[in-house]
Amino acid sequence: MHRFFAPDIATTLTLPEEESRHCVRVLRLVEGDEVEVIDGAGMLYHCRVAMAHSKHCAVEILSQEECPPHWGGKITLAVAPTKNLDRIEWMTEKCTEMGIDRITPLLCRHSERKVLKTERLHKILVAAMKQSLKAQLPQLDELTPIEDFLEQIADAQRFIAYCDESLPRSERRSLAQVYNPSSDAVVMIGPEGDFDPIEVEAALKAGFVPVALGESRLRTETAGLVAVSTMHAIKEHDKKI
Repeated sequence: MHRFFAPDIATTLTLPEEESRHCVRVLRLVEGDEVEVIDGAGMLYHCRVAMAHSKHCAVEILSQEECPPHWGGKITLAVAPTKNLDRIEWMTEKCTEMGIDRITPLLCRHSERKVLKTERLHKILVAAMKQSLKAQLPQLDELTPIEDFLEQIADAQRFIAYCDESLPRSERRSLAQVYNPSSDAVVMIGPEGDFDPIEVEAALKAGFVPVALGESRLRTETAGLVAVSTMHAIKEHDKKI
């Protein structure tokens, strides 16, 4: 069944213009056809098209159900956007498909990208949410200076992945070893030029634990994806025990 995103569907009973156009002009749905509508806040609505208008398609809600995230504790990924925007778009798409609660683009001292427009990223998150059959849209923050982010963190496990010649890999525990799947977690990933030592020191003072993401040196976007996939793997393993 076709799925659409309408954050205010419960009150407006109408799909947004872009979703209406896709429903009526692209998919050729007509009055009486049944569709699914998600609000991005965890609710799934089973609906019937009441008026097939290409700008404001009206629906009738037949039933509704709550669809909470299947991964339990909240996952936040704070990552410095790459110079190549395609790479960070790919990462956010895949993280959304797996399941994530919040994505915070970080502005760091060594950041290659100092400006980030989030409109396109938001559309990518919406598409990934629908494609992966989720009802929860990840929170997408604006580009945030790392100093501000460190002051905003709520109670959660805190991990930072970075390259440091002074800290041998043998002395750094892997994320899989220290992550507790029953509670919220925040993982920070630096830019292509890595975190500045001053930023690392500030993160450690804020309670962040240095972690390794494997034996290989990873690109920023790959590191973000590995971190999220590792947490999901641990959660799935924990469910089966």
